[in-house]
Amino acid sequence: MGGAVRDKCLNLPVKERDWVVTGATPDDMLKQGFRQVGKDFPVFLHPDTHEEYALARTERKIAAGYKGFETSFDSAVSLEEDLQRRDLTINAIAETPNGAFVDPFNGLQDLKYKILRHVSPAFVEDPVRILRIARFSARFFSLGFHIAPETYLLMQQMVENGEVDALVPERIWKEVSRALTEQHPAEFFKVLNHCQALSRLFPEFIDYFENALNALNQAVQITQNPSLRWAALCHDLTFAQFTALHQRLHLPKEFIELPQLIIQYAETCRQTSTIEEKLKLLEKLDAFRRPDRFEDFLTVCQILTIDISTLKQTLQLAQQIDVQLIIRKGFQGSAIKNALFDARVAHIKSNGHIFCC
Repeated sequence: MGGAVRDKCLNLPVKERDWVVTGATPDDMLKQGFRQVGKDFPVFLHPDTHEEYALARTERKIAAGYKGFETSFDSAVSLEEDLQRRDLTINAIAETPNGAFVDPFNGLQDLKYKILRHVSPAFVEDPVRILRIARFSARFFSLGFHIAPETYLLMQQMVENGEVDALVPERIWKEVSRALTEQHPAEFFKVLNHCQALSRLFPEFIDYFENALNALNQAVQITQNPSLRWAALCHDLTFAQFTALHQRLHLPKEFIELPQLIIQYAETCRQTSTIEEKLKLLEKLDAFRRPDRFEDFLTVCQILTIDISTLKQTLQLAQQIDVQLIIRKGFQGSAIKNALFDARVAHIKSNGHIFCC
């Protein structure tokens, strides 16, 4: 039901099916061999298929934020009542076991006309829905989907009323990280900007918005790696801005290190001219010890149209010098590092053609 029905109607791969159960209690499910999972509401795994079966439920807003809901799992809750709490009409379509559609909010029609439309005025009660509809815009942009004007209006009202300010960092990042894997992730940020949520959630991007999106679009042409796409998006930020951003959103390590390197050193790649400068830059990038991360750095530089060819040549030639040869010559302590550096410079000058430009 929901997303599975939507993707089936769009001829997209259906990755999983989730079932809604009406007229039952948790005890009824347990007696039939289902295993309960989750603490917030009764969701059960089928004993054989392991598909998820959730009891039909209703929600009532009782406090600010996306957690401020009171949920009811009464066995009298109907399927239509359960569907009414969904965010978008295209996610509020159910399919019975015999293949009949249950579509009380005209989701099939909105699928036909490529419209992302809210189910009910209760849409405004959950600020996560702003992020979700932005992510759906990124996912279905190539299919021609657009957000209904009345839905955009509700999103803007949610921002003005401060609902978006109640979003917790982990929930924000979850939607952002998923959006970065979509075919058109820039649409996610465009939607947030259109409804004025960008300045509340990502104020650091406001002054660099067009450049950031151009870099993100270029990244999509080169890599599917979300951490590389994120680094390209953040390339124009100052180090202080990015620090504030990643601390506020509690970013995973793999989404912190690479943008920091890009912000600090990408432009330096344009300015290094001598072999000595290039070697010092490679050391700052820890390219000798962390070649995989260095390759990621080079990919983002490529996205940003920064010529890194001579830097790669420098590394390849420098790696031909074995530090053990330096040690066997009697160098010790900090002298090893200096001797290794000098040996690398000499080797590159005598064996390579590093362009000084």
